[in-house]
Amino acid sequence: MDIELAIDMLEMSPVLDHVVLFSGDGDFRRLIDAVQRRGLRATVISTIKSSPPMVADELRRQADNFVELADLAPMIARQGERPARPLTNRQPETDDEMEDDDGVVRRA
Repeated sequence: MDIELAIDMLEMSPVLDHVVLFSGDGDFRRLIDAVQRRGLRATVISTIKSSPPMVADELRRQADNFVELADLAPMIARQGERPARPLTNRQPETDDEMEDDDGVVRRA
């Protein structure tokens, strides 16, 4: 998968001016360097706030911009919803739960 991503990015580089990579894999540092040498700006989106950090330091330093994934959460997270529960075939247990058309039990 990594090689396909790298090939696609390099093939598309003549018609792009900015690439955004959602990965912290240090193996992509050379790819970012290659597209920068072709005149593109590169942004890497990953996290350093996890333990251990999920972005290779050399990739973060190579990028023109680094965006902390945790800082994006308020802008991209679903609003007012709890995380989805696993699908089950159970029946509603309380009055505030109901089964939807797909057979998924949800709180009302």
